Amino acid sequence: MATDVHRPVTAHAVHVEGLTRSFDDRAVIDDLRLDIAPGEFVALLGHSGCGKSTLLRILAGLVRDIQGTALVPRRRAVAFQAPRLMPWKKVWRNVLLGLPGKPERAVADRALDEVGLGHRTGAWPKTLSGGEAQRASLARALVREPDLLLLDEPFGALDALTRIKAQRLVSELWQRRGCAVLLVTHDVEEAVLLADRVLVMDGGRIAHEQSIDLDRPREIADPRFAALRAGLLERLGVDTAGAAA
Repeated sequence: MATDVHRPVTAHAVHVEGLTRSFDDRAVIDDLRLDIAPGEFVALLGHSGCGKSTLLRILAGLVRDIQGTALVPRRRAVAFQAPRLMPWKKVWRNVLLGLPGKPERAVADRALDEVGLGHRTGAWPKTLSGGEAQRASLARALVREPDLLLLDEPFGALDALTRIKAQRLVSELWQRRGCAVLLVTHDVEEAVLLADRVLVMDGGRIAHEQSIDLDRPREIADPRFAALRAGLLERLGVDTAGAAA
């Protein structure tokens, strides 16, 4: 099967067709098809081992041994659950890490200001809180001016209050930047809170798709929010009726 990876995308921010990725003769991604529109926020749910992070790594260009077609913008960036900051480089230098040429510090400072971390630009990573480190990771993604932002459980290690703040920040950045976003998460509530569309992955394929037609900002107390959350939990095999009882 022919393989096309990382060519410019026009009608779609992401176009995936017939995508297969195998480990030890087991298909982790199995003939998967996916389109993401420019500027669309998509959340990807699924049990551990279903292929979510593998798909994200393929789209990020970190996995290339595939079959099928995976077309993504050249300008893309990824943020992982672990911020992956270099401890021997100050925050602003971490933000510029990997950028071509010799970008000036002002480029990093602008991105750090955008994520509310302008006051820590000259700090060492070990002095940052968990939320601050994650914001620095987001700034490092934003300086790449991505048309596609890939987020692999970026809030998973944060405490509840910091997680809420980080979710709001990502929503604001997405609305301001207008890039497409693919968020991999285990948190159904987070998916409904942030996404235009939620996908449930199972057996290496997209098993279910749910549009989230709720106004922003979204309220967890909204009965429509609760209904969408319950439906997705049931798709994931969670008995919400039993949990409520």
